[in-house]
Amino acid sequence: MTSTETSTETPPAPETSPGDRRRWLALAIVMTAAFMDLVDVTIVNIAIPSIREEAGASWSQIQWITAGYALAFAAGLITGGRLGDIHGRKRLFLVGIGGFTLASALCGFAANPEMLVASRILQGGMAAMMVPQVLSIVHATFPAHERGKVFGLFGAIVGLGAVSGPLLGALLTEWNLFGLEWRPIFLINLPVGIVGLILGSRFITESKAPKALKLDLVGVVLVVVGLLMLLYPLTRGRELGWPVWGYVSMAGSLAVFGALVAYERRKGARDGSPLIELSLFRVKSFAAGIAVQTVFGVGLGVFFLVWTLYMQTGLGWSPLKAGLTGVPFSIAVSMAAGLSVQKLVPRFGRKVLQAGALAMAVGVLLYIWESERYGLGIAPWQMALPLVVMGLGMGLIVAPLTDAVLSEVPREHAGSASGLINTVQQMGNALGLGLVAVVFFGEIGDRLTRDQVRPAFVNAFQHALGWVALVMFAIFLLMFALPKRPAQHVEGAVDPSQAATAETDPAETDPAEEGERERALIA
Repeated sequence: MTSTETSTETPPAPETSPGDRRRWLALAIVMTAAFMDLVDVTIVNIAIPSIREEAGASWSQIQWITAGYALAFAAGLITGGRLGDIHGRKRLFLVGIGGFTLASALCGFAANPEMLVASRILQGGMAAMMVPQVLSIVHATFPAHERGKVFGLFGAIVGLGAVSGPLLGALLTEWNLFGLEWRPIFLINLPVGIVGLILGSRFITESKAPKALKLDLVGVVLVVVGLLMLLYPLTRGRELGWPVWGYVSMAGSLAVFGALVAYERRKGARDGSPLIELSLFRVKSFAAGIAVQTVFGVGLGVFFLVWTLYMQTGLGWSPLKAGLTGVPFSIAVSMAAGLSVQKLVPRFGRKVLQAGALAMAVGVLLYIWESERYGLGIAPWQMALPLVVMGLGMGLIVAPLTDAVLSEVPREHAGSASGLINTVQQMGNALGLGLVAVVFFGEIGDRLTRDQVRPAFVNAFQHALGWVALVMFAIFLLMFALPKRPAQHVEGAVDPSQAATAETDPAETDPAEEGERERALIA
């Protein structure tokens, strides 16, 4: 069976039967691509000071190197998933991985900071084409009773990506291979991407949604325009002296988002294929969960960028030393994530997520206290306690949050809901990266002597962490609107804990929505 012979998603055919090894090769290919994306998100942060020094990038360009990727990824997630459902998941995966590899090459050979920013935006857009296809391909390739094992492997890949990204970035930057400075952090994607493209075209089976779907391109444009009108002035405002047009642009973004809501309402009534299913916000737990995801993304976007700048520019640490310092955090996240889903949430419900938010807030406050106490002389081992506390808190949140948000969503809207969850978290991350100009760089003077730079960065880090702590307390309060326990037995509601493994009737379940829901559960 060739890729052109299967135009709709069907029960496993002989090529994808349990005894066929080809499906495991396909799994290895898509998992490698997912790992490449995860690593690429985390690998860049650790190299940012080196990029600034060697490429001569301004601080606003540094923000856009990270925020541009997150914005393009967020804006394209729903569109990428829907394009795969329409034109074929294999086809879009190959387009995505090929484009991601090309964009990585452009990043690695960027001649100036402007080219690097543009290439990162392209890279995020290509990731948005590639990543949504991964679990849709799994859904089309593996029978339901094997998907639990597959999703377990994905969980391990997520944990491995979180740990290995900063370490790999630190090593590649520290080694300065062939005198290329930071560039190998992008160029390492080339051989992986090329092999994935070749093997994917051979071993992945094509699949599509069984019914015609439509794209809401106007909705995508309105989202992107609104976010740019909000983020660009936030990122450049301090550097340009907060001009009047910046305030006008940020105020105008509210009008654009209002137009988006009005358009989505009309489109939903007209053809039932809006980018955002507004009726979902009538579900209290979903509306609160979207708010939590957005605010959580803001907090993470602020923390990870300023943390890197604090360690390398403020404390003067090498990339390797900074990368190793983050290992306890990554391990704590992985451990708590597995424990929360398997043991804690079934017994304590919403309280587990709220405990995670409070733990993150406590960890941040501990970090502020230690940074103030030890100043420029702080050692990596002294950071271990606050980082472990923060990591445990984050692990208690990230794994069960999607389940809690989806638990009361009607099954027919599961696809729209899961896609929106992923999108708003990435948009929140982009917004947080934009806010770094205000909560971090706004605390640093424009004209600093060499001796003033390091203390200024340490003080700005402490100020930014104060805002992160407030964000975590806000998340704790928002979580009171989540259900006390996932409503898995409410008639018509999604059962997130079983959605990945339960046998379903293909006639009753839209595979496009099933694939989107599974994407959200892993994300």
